[in-house]
Amino acid sequence: PGGAQTSVFPLEAILPQGDSVQVNCSSSCDEQATLGLETDLAKTEVARGNNWKVYELSNVRKDSTLICFSTCHDHQTIASTSLTVYWFPDQVELAPLPPWQPVGENLTLRCQVAGGAPRSRLTVVLLRGEKELTRQLAVGEPAEVTATVLAGRSDHGVNFSCRTELDLRPLKLGLFENTSAPHWLRTFVLPTARPRLATPRVLEMGTQGTVVCLLDGLFPVSEAQVHLALGYRSLDPTITYHGDSLSAKALVEANAQEEGSQQLTCAVTLGNQRRETSQRVTIYSFPEPNLTLSEPEVSEGTEVIVECQAHAGAVVTLSGAPAGPPGPWAQFLLNASAEDNQRSFSCSATLEVAGQVLHKNQTQELRVLYGPRLDKTDCLGNWTWEEGSQQTLRCQAWGNPSPKLNCSREGDKALLPIGNLSYVKRDLAGTYVCRAVSTRGEVTREVFVKVLYSDHQKIVTIILVVAIAILGAGGMAAYIYNCQRKIKKYKLQEARKATTMKLNTQATPP
Repeated sequence: PGGAQTSVFPLEAILPQGDSVQVNCSSSCDEQATLGLETDLAKTEVARGNNWKVYELSNVRKDSTLICFSTCHDHQTIASTSLTVYWFPDQVELAPLPPWQPVGENLTLRCQVAGGAPRSRLTVVLLRGEKELTRQLAVGEPAEVTATVLAGRSDHGVNFSCRTELDLRPLKLGLFENTSAPHWLRTFVLPTARPRLATPRVLEMGTQGTVVCLLDGLFPVSEAQVHLALGYRSLDPTITYHGDSLSAKALVEANAQEEGSQQLTCAVTLGNQRRETSQRVTIYSFPEPNLTLSEPEVSEGTEVIVECQAHAGAVVTLSGAPAGPPGPWAQFLLNASAEDNQRSFSCSATLEVAGQVLHKNQTQELRVLYGPRLDKTDCLGNWTWEEGSQQTLRCQAWGNPSPKLNCSREGDKALLPIGNLSYVKRDLAGTYVCRAVSTRGEVTREVFVKVLYSDHQKIVTIILVVAIAILGAGGMAAYIYNCQRKIKKYKLQEARKATTMKLNTQATPP
């Protein structure tokens, strides 16, 4: 009886958390033994025999050691078994990544794992895409596993995640994995240099200027945000990209409310950083000077007031005006003459704005009405030409309004072909009266045309005709003589031939 033993089945068990298990306690006592199971788990006896009992343990949630005991002949023996509970983590979570991560700076990844058992078989893996960054056993509750990576451009748009592996393959239950939600990383490069701003230093009200903001070395350049503003007014830029460079262009129109010095700002934002630059722009008003003539069209001898006035602060220069103190106003008096017709007057205004000297000009033309002019410089009084030469008859009348010109010969009223290139004939000679007429009067001028010619030209012509006739007659006589000579020669040859034939006939016997 002293050798009776207590046994338990199973010797060890592994089961999911919350599951139930049956434990058999038995004794080798030759008499009926007293049996029991010592545990803090909820137990229920489900079966018994002479020297055995079966207990059911329900809702097992933690690892436990069970002790079966038996008493045989006042001698107690025990046997123990272990229960191992396994369960998957309640939470596998990768800590949120920063919205933007600067390239070249360290990024720390943190994964928290709550729950999961047995911890000796629970591993935490940090992943970059599918690539493992680190692998560590889950330690503590909750377990935290970290890894540090140097962020690069290639990490932009990459998913990072955390995975747990509960390896129960040695217990013939397999490998169980649980993965956190992935987090997408955005990396960026924003250079320390400020944007370059190209803008006009001064801008006239009512006009448009082009503003350009440039910045190089951005990544990813398409994610950059640009803000252009004139004072408190935002502009609407057109943004273009080339490589890692950005160009923002906008048209800015100055208005009256912004007259004076304004600050033009360009700010480029990428990630959680911002680069800004600004420049002063002066908006000004500078209308053209006002140039006036008291009368734009006057008769010869009329006094005309020429006046120029400009914007306050400007200095004007009026052509024809006597020198005076600089200012925004100038004036002078003109006694209009024929030489002043179509005379152009110019008023130049200058204004200094933000160190720049600006210019505006206006011109006006004066029209002077005067009667016809027919001077000898424009219409010669005597023309002498050789007969047969080509000449252009030039005679110009002046006046405002422009006069009509007519040159007719005394007596037969024949007209001179003024302004035309023509051959001079002797019948062109004579005395002509050139008359210039307009609504403001008329003026006349006598013109004498002389044509040079000589009669020996006719004699030479007759001699030439006679010589040609004589030469023609001589040639004809020579031709007739030659023809007659040839006829005589031919007849003589025929007579000789006939005589020879006759002599030959007489000498031959019949």
